[in-house]
Amino acid sequence: MADSTPPDADIRLTQDGGVFFTGLSARLLWLTIAFIMLCEVFIFAPSIARYRVQYLEMKLDAAHLTLTALEAAKMVDPELQRRLLNQAGVLGMTVIRPGMPARTLGPDMPARIPLLFDLRDETPLTMIKHALSCLLESKDMVIGATGWSPSDPNVLVEVILPEPPLRQALIDYGQRIFLLSLLISVVTAALVYLSMQWLAVRPMRRLTASMMTFQGSPQDEDLIMQPGGRKDEVGIAEQALADMQHQLRTALTQKERLAGVGTAVTKVSHDLKNILATAMLESDRLEQSEDPEVRRITSGLVKAIDRAVHLCTKTLRFAKEGPPRVERTRIDLGSFLKEIKSGLAPVLDGCTVTASVQFDDKVHADSDLLRRAIENLIRNAAEAGASDIKVTASRKKHGLSILVSDNGPGLPAKAMENLFVPFSGSARSGGSGLGLPISRESIRAQGGDMVLCESSESGTVFEIRLRG
Repeated sequence: MADSTPPDADIRLTQDGGVFFTGLSARLLWLTIAFIMLCEVFIFAPSIARYRVQYLEMKLDAAHLTLTALEAAKMVDPELQRRLLNQAGVLGMTVIRPGMPARTLGPDMPARIPLLFDLRDETPLTMIKHALSCLLESKDMVIGATGWSPSDPNVLVEVILPEPPLRQALIDYGQRIFLLSLLISVVTAALVYLSMQWLAVRPMRRLTASMMTFQGSPQDEDLIMQPGGRKDEVGIAEQALADMQHQLRTALTQKERLAGVGTAVTKVSHDLKNILATAMLESDRLEQSEDPEVRRITSGLVKAIDRAVHLCTKTLRFAKEGPPRVERTRIDLGSFLKEIKSGLAPVLDGCTVTASVQFDDKVHADSDLLRRAIENLIRNAAEAGASDIKVTASRKKHGLSILVSDNGPGLPAKAMENLFVPFSGSARSGGSGLGLPISRESIRAQGGDMVLCESSESGTVFEIRLRG
């Protein structure tokens, strides 16, 4: 039964359920809030320290004004002093003016003051330290502060005041900073969230939906991504996806056609092989004829039939064989090349093969697949007319390098264009064009490659590259 679930159902489910907490833009939202709040932590300490100094300076200014008011009234009534000091928020004060004696007020001023702060000597670090100490300590104590009067920089004022009002003021100020920071963080994060949603997340979902729907039916042209015309990275990604889908659809169409052709060729080759087998039997009878002319003609016919049978056999094997299985072993390359040389000696009439290995250690490779590739290169060189073939193995940066060079006439230009294309790269008439593609496939299955390094009138050089 066909699956009736729409291709983009999973995407919609992801978007509808929990995307606010797990999506890319949602993560950016929470990260933005967290980062802004983290920045506010570093801003909070200097801000709270500066607010404490301003609070104490305000008390110094209020004390100075209180003394000025009392002197203008020319009264020293303790009750009036107490009311004015209460309004200023201090318990007592001392004012030192140039050329005048110090003046102290404070009927309720305690005899001992635990903490005294001189605002003239405080540095940013000490300001932060004193502000945080005031926030964290919960003792009800009296503190003293000394500094220049904001109203008159020439007047030195010292005030005695209770610490709890200062602590509460710092707490209130800290709460305001926190709420303001939270508001800024949420608004900024929301704007970033909406921007990311519009600029990146929605296009990303569109790309993902296009890939998933195209995956369900890659041959449907209507499912190919339609780029939105953007010029940024998202637009480039959309265009690249559309191009890839077009290329994949074309490749799949060609693959289906080639598969159909391959099936037909396999059937034809199979039937043709049976027909040729019958022709072989008949040609064998003709070869036994007493007429020399008939035997001469039959000899050429037998060779032609042999080539046709060989081509059909290779075609059937190529069509039925799957990807080669790799079974790596440790190979002594020197002995390995000697075995190949000895095995090919009977079929290489008039051709000299020399092999050299420029290192002592063993190599890690599939001996059967490597043998197939090297033997094919040597056979091709000999059939092309080479009289001297050299196989040289050495170590390079990428790993093992095996050069197979010959002194033959070189490859035709037409053969070089489709050298590793099945049925298209044969360099001689009657060739199947399967040897080099199969050999290259056997090397690539081991993580290596086979390349043509040189081909000219003085010879041809192929290189087999393997890792390790």
